[in-house]
Amino acid sequence: MAHLLIIDLPGGNDFDILHSAKNRGHTVTFLTSDLSLYLEQEEVKYYLDAAYQLIEVKDFVFETVLAKVLAAHQILRIDAVICLIEIRLLEASKLATVLNTHYLNLNSAVLLRDKYNVRRRLAEKNILQPDFALATTTAEIKSAIQTLGLPLLIKPSDGYGSQNVVVLQTELDLDPLISPVEIMLPSRAEYGLGVKANDRLLVERYMKGDFIGVDTLTINGVHKFLGVHVKKMLPPPSFAIQGGCFTPRNEGHAEIEKYVFSILDAIEFDSGATHIELMLTHEGPRLIEINPRLVGAKIARLVSYALDRSIHEDLIDVHLGIWPFELTNKSGHQVAASRWFTSPVAGTIKSITPPPWNDSNVKCVEFLKKVGQHVQPAFENSERFGYVMVCGETEELAVALAQRYIDDTDIYIEQSD
Repeated sequence: MAHLLIIDLPGGNDFDILHSAKNRGHTVTFLTSDLSLYLEQEEVKYYLDAAYQLIEVKDFVFETVLAKVLAAHQILRIDAVICLIEIRLLEASKLATVLNTHYLNLNSAVLLRDKYNVRRRLAEKNILQPDFALATTTAEIKSAIQTLGLPLLIKPSDGYGSQNVVVLQTELDLDPLISPVEIMLPSRAEYGLGVKANDRLLVERYMKGDFIGVDTLTINGVHKFLGVHVKKMLPPPSFAIQGGCFTPRNEGHAEIEKYVFSILDAIEFDSGATHIELMLTHEGPRLIEINPRLVGAKIARLVSYALDRSIHEDLIDVHLGIWPFELTNKSGHQVAASRWFTSPVAGTIKSITPPPWNDSNVKCVEFLKKVGQHVQPAFENSERFGYVMVCGETEELAVALAQRYIDDTDIYIEQSD
């Protein structure tokens, strides 16, 4: 069994990687800047109480982090570094380099923390993608709008999770009385765990088409294509995802796979997992962004349900330098679908009554908000408050079952004045 260094958790509450490590019998050292965030959550605390060591570095200054990690390593050799959040990607890569473990190389990690620089690299490699520009001031935003023309999408170059994204569709969106352009910088945005936005904005052509996500695993520069997420967005102006459907790799994914692998090769991605968002336009697949991690918001569970195996256990193997499996069209693979609970109004949850079902195809139901807590319409992913995940033989059957579960759940929300 291996000794794993796990750095923080997605959303601050996604303990799936800890569960998988425990299930495999691995030893875990957990590293964070805020232990209280995790120890206050009963389900997370259960796993952390069983950890070999808990390391807290309040300001996450790398010299201090490295010293404490090396002290743990000297007592019990660390075999793998695992990090599932972008804002700790650089520290994870640096630690893995010192510890000589399988992880994304530092040059690619630095590149992937800046979406504009990723666009530049792909342009140098002649990868087809939307037109783009960088803006660090309000004047540069306006200049980019003038150069590129509408419609445009603006997002933080170091952001993640669909946070602080703006779409400019028509000239009306540029009216100084209502336009967000005048107040976007400085943003003073915080990503959590003490990490603040660097206020580099990526301005790019707004694309139309079918929005999908692709999951991959990579060891030593060799990529494996897991499958495709078809994502359903909530209606504008929301940027939140209403749900998704994961289909394991099949022959119909060949063009997408080729495009995705060309992107990974261009950025010299050599180790780990990616969740790559694409727009399937009438001209072919085009990159939205690369997330150097498993798909977030607990959606990785969809992959596990569809493949009938733990993708988190597979990720651990990847970081140990072991190919966990060969991806084939095995019989028994299903399609997995999710739908999120959202509120149409701002208010307080008074009651939640799930439907009295007993269906083995309903795999997972979780409410992130409890009775008595405040909710509001989901303009960002973080404002959704629960989800259901199901399996089915086809996408249509899985999606219908997930939506029926949402519709049959009785939720009373008392609207705020």
